[in-house]
Amino acid sequence: MAGESFATHPFATHEVSNQSPPFQDLNLFLSDAALQEAVRREGVMARHEELAAFGAVAGSAEAFDLGRLANENPPRLRRFDQKGFPLDLVEFHPAYHEVMRRSFKAGLHCSAWEHLKTPGGLPEDGAQVARLARLYMTTQTEPGHLCPVTMTNAAVPALLTQPEIAEALLPRVLSRRYDERFRPLEEKAGMTLGMGMTEKQGGTDVRANATTAKPCAAAGPGREYLLVGHKWFLSAPMCDAFLMLAQAPGGLSCFYVLRFLPDGSVNPLRLQRLKEKLGNRANASSEVELQNAHGWLLGEEGRGIATIIEMVTLTRLDCAIASAGQMRLALAMALHHCRHRRVFQKHLVDQPMMAAVLADMAVDVEAATALAFRLARAFERAAADEAEAAWRRLMAPVTKYWVCKMAPALGYEAMECLGGNGYVEEGPAARLYRELPLNAIWEGSGNVMCLDVLRVRAQDVAAVETVLAELDAAARGEPRLEAALADLRALLADPGSLEGRARHFVERLARTAAAGLLRAQAPSSVAEAFIAGRLDGAFRHTYGAGGQVADCRAILERALPPAA
Repeated sequence: MAGESFATHPFATHEVSNQSPPFQDLNLFLSDAALQEAVRREGVMARHEELAAFGAVAGSAEAFDLGRLANENPPRLRRFDQKGFPLDLVEFHPAYHEVMRRSFKAGLHCSAWEHLKTPGGLPEDGAQVARLARLYMTTQTEPGHLCPVTMTNAAVPALLTQPEIAEALLPRVLSRRYDERFRPLEEKAGMTLGMGMTEKQGGTDVRANATTAKPCAAAGPGREYLLVGHKWFLSAPMCDAFLMLAQAPGGLSCFYVLRFLPDGSVNPLRLQRLKEKLGNRANASSEVELQNAHGWLLGEEGRGIATIIEMVTLTRLDCAIASAGQMRLALAMALHHCRHRRVFQKHLVDQPMMAAVLADMAVDVEAATALAFRLARAFERAAADEAEAAWRRLMAPVTKYWVCKMAPALGYEAMECLGGNGYVEEGPAARLYRELPLNAIWEGSGNVMCLDVLRVRAQDVAAVETVLAELDAAARGEPRLEAALADLRALLADPGSLEGRARHFVERLARTAAAGLLRAQAPSSVAEAFIAGRLDGAFRHTYGAGGQVADCRAILERALPPAA
């Protein structure tokens, strides 16, 4: 951590004292015991040194300052050039391009797919988990730019449904060179992909999309269509290409839409405005009109949702990991401040009430991290392991729901720990607080996640039973966990009332799964505090108000970042 040299300019009327030093220059990997253990459990500790090196860079003062600059200087839309012709260009501050460059160099957009460079290549063991560990750290310094990074990674399965398109694009998708230039793909070293699904009249209900797609000549997979309509949210409009849903003659279909056409002309995607967002300000989101925009069909007509669903699912995994990482940042900043700040002759961290609040927060961060990386393992191994495939199918919406829902409340509590210093824009806490609600909304709000869980329950009883069997094994000998599982089975046995109680079921399932993981993997102080506070009796929503007996000191010593 940086030393006390920040207080070098004395004021004429007073001396500055009792302020915590800036939160910067720490290793986001080596200072996070829960992250290190999650990575070890999921089999990528061979990458410990490279992750530690990445953690040092991600936690540097320079990285935090780049994040600040990218958010204080948001993107700007230039709709027309000086002669009045459409330009549809989004300009970013250099800090944004630098954080993109760093994430591309680290492979956050492609490292899980680099085996595709070799015909018949197999995924490298641990590649997905290692990528997500980097994403968990990167989101702590600047989360907004991860929108196009995540979407580029997640678009690969949809592209693979059309082999000739994938063959042409993958060399640039898999390139670790970030190329921000507004140029045809043939002139670029790398590329990014975005997504356009949402329309004004439908929102989550994409089957209500009104954008039409008519074939230019022959219809069918890989063929060219003309798209007419609008998108209410076009994520990252300066991407080189997008996956979009539109109504073809055969029904809702998925299209690959370039910014530049093969002849070098600009595809008519007319950007209407950039969204004025609560957070995520470094990243651009826009509204767009498609004025006979050219798109190429991926898969069959009428199979648009089936084609794009894997992209949606992969973005949900990133949402859960990123929210866990942001929770860790909120906790670490609160701990750092409370360790240095003295109130009533004692450091805040040594005040019993504050210690209870911080320890309670630390337990949730540990649980979120454990559950999110357990899901990462399922994604990595699902193709070869039926039990992991079952966990992936059921627990992806459960984990995304629960982790992303917890994050804003924890971020608020962390801000309160910092007091007024947390509420002002000079520090990172206010920016983080604005960011925290996003992942619960993006790619499926809470109710959508619950409906996905109900869909799995209706369509794949075997997957549900496989997950419950794993939880049974984790609960054996722990009465509170066994009672939680009995409650879950009782809810499943009453399908008539399950939809109305879906949120209760999903939250209960998430907490039970997290409790099982902590019981097996975390120190007993952490596991006991979580089980007592989240499963035993009525669950409370205010940190430090549970009344359970917990070893606060052991929990805090584990969670504390290194002392300055």
